[in-house]
Amino acid sequence: MMGPGDVLGLKGRRVLITGGTRGVGRAAALLLTRAGAEVGVAYRSRREEAEALVSAVRDLGGRGWSHSGDLRDPEVVLELFDAFEAEYGGVDVVVGNHGVWPVEDVPLAEMALDQWRRTLEINLGGMFLVCREAARRLSENGRLIVITSTAAQRGEAGHGDYAASKGALNALVKGLAEELGPRGTTVNAVAPGWIDTEMTKTVLVGERRSRAIGEIPLGRIAAPEDVAGPIVFLASELGRHVTGEILNVNGGSVRPG
Repeated sequence: MMGPGDVLGLKGRRVLITGGTRGVGRAAALLLTRAGAEVGVAYRSRREEAEALVSAVRDLGGRGWSHSGDLRDPEVVLELFDAFEAEYGGVDVVVGNHGVWPVEDVPLAEMALDQWRRTLEINLGGMFLVCREAARRLSENGRLIVITSTAAQRGEAGHGDYAASKGALNALVKGLAEELGPRGTTVNAVAPGWIDTEMTKTVLVGERRSRAIGEIPLGRIAAPEDVAGPIVFLASELGRHVTGEILNVNGGSVRPG
């Protein structure tokens, strides 16, 4: 009888996740490990969380590996991929999950140029570097999955920098899908809505939380695991004929079609 790794075709697949130590990245790392993948994660500065995740992956029978660095730096991105390939012998799946969401609502008319530049430098510039290296190094029939946001499709008042950065990533995904398709590599985005994570815990409270839930047909805020499942699907053989798509994971709050 086949186990889940056989059904999904993920046994032994080498998966690199950026922003992988908490929230969606952590949940995806653990679920992919359970499906039989060999998972490594990149992080910027949270060493204790990275070590805890590596330990959790090993407890599940996975190899477990982590690498630190600021992915806005092209040399750091090269070092990350070199180190991952040295550890795993190649890369089959890349999940681009790193990014920032400035918590405070700031109307565009009042937004400082430094905030605009920083958000795009991390969310778009850093992800460009990761996607570029993935495009160069992914094995045949590889998978590239970029985490974007519903904000990319509906906009987000007070967070124009974030919405613009994620919208650009959606466009990048569609173009890369055409570029990499001939070698069997799929490129997709997962676009979550509200998620209960450390990033949102100070924001999704009181009336704002009630209002957010009221806009979601399923009537609840997502857990990181709700987003990890679709990531695993796109990484697996079940998603082998899906490319150039923006997979919305928002409980029905945004339905762009």
